[in-house]
Amino acid sequence: MKTKKILTKKSIDFLGNYLNNASPTGYEWEGQKLWMDYLKPYVDTFITDTYGTAVGVVNPDAKFKVVIEGHSDEISWYVNYITDNGLLYVIRNGGSDHQIAPSKWVNIHTKKGIVKGVFGWPAIHTRKSGKEEPPKLDNIFIDIGAKDAEEVKKMGVHVGCVITYPDEFHILNKDKFVCRAIDNRAGGFMIAEVARLLHENKKKLPFGLYITNSVQEEIGLRGAEMITQTIKPNIAIVTDVCHDTTTPMIDKKTQGHTEMGAGPVISYAPAVQNKLRERILETAETNKIPFQRMAASRMTGTDTDAFAYSNGGVASALISLPLRYMHTTVETVHKDDVENVIRLIYETLLTIKEGETFSYFE
Repeated sequence: MKTKKILTKKSIDFLGNYLNNASPTGYEWEGQKLWMDYLKPYVDTFITDTYGTAVGVVNPDAKFKVVIEGHSDEISWYVNYITDNGLLYVIRNGGSDHQIAPSKWVNIHTKKGIVKGVFGWPAIHTRKSGKEEPPKLDNIFIDIGAKDAEEVKKMGVHVGCVITYPDEFHILNKDKFVCRAIDNRAGGFMIAEVARLLHENKKKLPFGLYITNSVQEEIGLRGAEMITQTIKPNIAIVTDVCHDTTTPMIDKKTQGHTEMGAGPVISYAPAVQNKLRERILETAETNKIPFQRMAASRMTGTDTDAFAYSNGGVASALISLPLRYMHTTVETVHKDDVENVIRLIYETLLTIKEGETFSYFE
């Protein structure tokens, strides 16, 4: 495990297919089906819930339960208003970035299938030099080639249709993965790879392992909030993305220093159980897995918070994947970091004993 490459052609092909499939918040189920199909050979059974969270379970009869978790949803837009001349105004579904919208293609999801559109923008010739209005939520709009509101309706587009970007998976300079929705389908991918490795290496765990792909993280950690009440875990190790702060226009004094290619990022935060975090750090050091540290303030802003503060308190920790250009269509991560997050979760699981409480009082 220390030097062997983890990612195979099959797993990278799955990652590409999984990323290319749209799974906006509230509409995650097609992506969940892809994920479950990939995970199926490596687990004993599945749990799903009303809103679409999917959980692969190993040792489902075990009383002691450990969660490894990522979230499956991506940011998107909703159609909010249709003008008389057939243009669409939008509102956010999650933290969609208004500044990257102009000139982007979009997919509008309707009962009749995908309707293509573009975020239009006035030509440079028509804008006042020095007084240009930047893209804002109230001035970005989508053109689907319709002449009026009636034609929009005939095309199957209505208020409430969800909108995603069609940008697909690419590998940049051999070892950088680039796509929209790496936040956080990379997490779902990495925990699936942990399950694959445990199965292939014939590791028998002394506890139930719940490989959890939650929905609705982007609008308030809601899927994790629901599924943790169903699972009632003893321990939760969450993986999400964090910022690579080495690119321009990011203030390290406020954002800290974390960078792509330097290893998994281990968080310090009130929701992070200190003894579990120390176990992860010790595991990284023992297995010579490079890592970085990050301090959060009141909260991690990830599903860690939902698990930690559930069920009377669940020992929880966060292992993050450093990412450039979050909430854009060119989110970028390093292949080595992906492998090292997988390796760190895998090796940490192998240290956990049945019944461990991580109590500060023992």
